[in-house]
Amino acid sequence: MGFRKDFLWGGATAANQCEGGYNEDGRGLANVDVVPIGEDRFPVITGQKKMFDFDDEHFYPAKEAIDMYHHWKEDIALFAEMGFKTYRLSLAWSRIFPNGDEKEPNEAGLKFYEDIFEECKKYGIEPLVTITHFDCPMHLVEKYGAWRSRELVGFYENLCRVIFNRYKGLVKYWLTFNEINMILHAPFMGAGLYFEEGDNVEQVKYQAAHHELVASAIATKIAHEVDPENQVGCMLAAGSYYPYTPKPEDVWAGRQDERENYFFIDVQSRGEYPAYALKEMERKGIEVVMEEGDKELLKAHTVDFISFSYYSSRVATTDPELLEQTAGNIFASVKNPYLESSEWGWQIDPLGLRITMNDLYDRYQKPLFIVENGLGAVDTPDEKGYVADDYRIDYLAQHVQAMRDAVDLDGVDLLGYTTWGCIDLVSAGTGEMKKRYGFIYVDRDNDGNGSLKRSKKKSFDWYKKVIATNGEDLSI
Repeated sequence: MGFRKDFLWGGATAANQCEGGYNEDGRGLANVDVVPIGEDRFPVITGQKKMFDFDDEHFYPAKEAIDMYHHWKEDIALFAEMGFKTYRLSLAWSRIFPNGDEKEPNEAGLKFYEDIFEECKKYGIEPLVTITHFDCPMHLVEKYGAWRSRELVGFYENLCRVIFNRYKGLVKYWLTFNEINMILHAPFMGAGLYFEEGDNVEQVKYQAAHHELVASAIATKIAHEVDPENQVGCMLAAGSYYPYTPKPEDVWAGRQDERENYFFIDVQSRGEYPAYALKEMERKGIEVVMEEGDKELLKAHTVDFISFSYYSSRVATTDPELLEQTAGNIFASVKNPYLESSEWGWQIDPLGLRITMNDLYDRYQKPLFIVENGLGAVDTPDEKGYVADDYRIDYLAQHVQAMRDAVDLDGVDLLGYTTWGCIDLVSAGTGEMKKRYGFIYVDRDNDGNGSLKRSKKKSFDWYKKVIATNGEDLSI
């Protein structure tokens, strides 16, 4: 048994967390560029604090990140050395359409990604491309209000037509929006949404979500028309909710929390708004404006597979006294007393991955693809840049075993697995470099200092062995 013979092992990055080169070769400014590190980061990514440009008081880590814009050949060679079958990366929208609303694309941006895809093909690596990973041109934010405007559907469609045609034969696997449910939790980072005083925040978020869902269906339609070989997936920030107690109210609270996240995937995978979501919007007075043909589009162009990130399970309760919270990828959750936590308070739950996989597969009956999973930790390199990261190996080994159990024992159809941050990069949540995920150490600190030198960690050779044995040998 075990994983399928063509299982897609690899790693994942996002343009805004690794590329840098924010103003090179005609690239425009994006929402993710102007998010600073420090105490203002959370108010900015949640749309509560207005920051539409750089200032002198803050450090903006995405400006340079790990400068993959100039190191991509060397980085892909390292991925190939590990034996990657796939590399998940995202496009910087403003590299291809600097303002977002142009008729014609920026050739330098298109060529940059074409060169990357060609390099991947040279090594037999299948690109898995996220069309937008928390990425929206700032011009679209300032002129149109980002995804609150229906006009963004057309601009996104234009982007999709260009990339699907340009990269036909080079890219087969696509994701429309990264962690689409993040629009509810970090709306400026997730969708460029900033809220003015007097805004009905919930109304704005769900209307913007509808625009993204329609755009996703259009992208799926175009992808299949341009190349029937294309496979298009949705992408969810996943993690099943456990009730804190067997109290029915806690069980129901967990169900409601899960539905809030499943809502998007229900639409993308099943093709219609679920009854519970329509009722919830009705109760909250949210009226989503739909144009003629929207429902038909959503129904006719559902995704081919379900991709998701998994870092931790979550816990739900109705007890107002339970104020001890744990961090977790923007999602606050009651602390689970039965689990250990990472240095950032994210609780470690490999069995939770198996549970989550079963929940998703039972719900949608479509192939799954785990496109983010990993451990953010402080790594201490020796003088040669080597990190003995046994803690990361242990974390990943447990999660790969849980995946194997879901496949072998439960019959879940799993296409592949890309660990998050296969090379150290800027953290989306905190903006830190010291919160490292990679198999490859990058010499750079939270303040932007360092040589950017790449060096292999212990986990590099471990993952190479895992891939070579198709997940059979997980030993250190």
